[in-house]
Amino acid sequence: MSEVASVVFAAGRGSRMVGFEGNKTLLPLKPSLSSVYEGEAPLLLEVLKNLPPGPRGIVVHHRAQDVRRATDHLTGISYLFQPVTNGTGGALLASRPFLQANPQERVIITMGDVPLIRAATYQQLVAMLHGHDLVLLAFTPRDRGQYGMLEMGRGRLLRIVEWKYWKDWTPERQKRLQGCNAGVYAARRETLLPYLDRMAARPHRVQKERGGEWVTVEEYFLTDLVEWMSEDGLSIGVLHAPEEEVMGVDSPEALRTAQKLHGARSGLEG
Repeated sequence: MSEVASVVFAAGRGSRMVGFEGNKTLLPLKPSLSSVYEGEAPLLLEVLKNLPPGPRGIVVHHRAQDVRRATDHLTGISYLFQPVTNGTGGALLASRPFLQANPQERVIITMGDVPLIRAATYQQLVAMLHGHDLVLLAFTPRDRGQYGMLEMGRGRLLRIVEWKYWKDWTPERQKRLQGCNAGVYAARRETLLPYLDRMAARPHRVQKERGGEWVTVEEYFLTDLVEWMSEDGLSIGVLHAPEEEVMGVDSPEALRTAQKLHGARSGLEG
């Protein structure tokens, strides 16, 4: 496989990790006996290990220096500072200089807290770009919960619909929702870059509580790419993976699960 440019989002703190103040992507897959928050094998290093060969841009914000220290022994790493945590689209916009500077034709966009995605899955995502402009990773959950869902129509992917919208759809319309968005993508670089210009010009204005007051903030959504490319008639592929493989570590419970699954996988591979 030729080189791939990979963008890894590692800017967040992890607000649901009660009692943890560090960068969420540095949480351990091999916990100590005293705490699930302490140990070895950071999530981020496992993600980086499984990515295809090529330059990696790590988007940082919270405790950025900790991320640098944890990865400074690796080669081919660029650190991309996201000035404001303004959504997944904002993280991708922070990577634009990295994507412009690296000539690799294919790009992976992933997160630093999905450590169980296998190298073969990333390779399959990239391989599907031979027939598509964008490929996204999806899964079928045991419980739809509040996931963003893939809306299909006319035999193709139309958009990703967030729970707050699809929860009120009729049962008939909900049948068009086939799979959940895992938030991991592969894209053709020449196709992706012009859409970043469009994204930068079209922020969403979102109401959020800050310091006990409701304020309007601008955020950018990575899922907009899917809808825009679909509307423009581009080819979008979907790769389905097992739910356990694509799980994100966004709570102490999810961290414990990831640690157990990683331990079981390491035992089998060993």
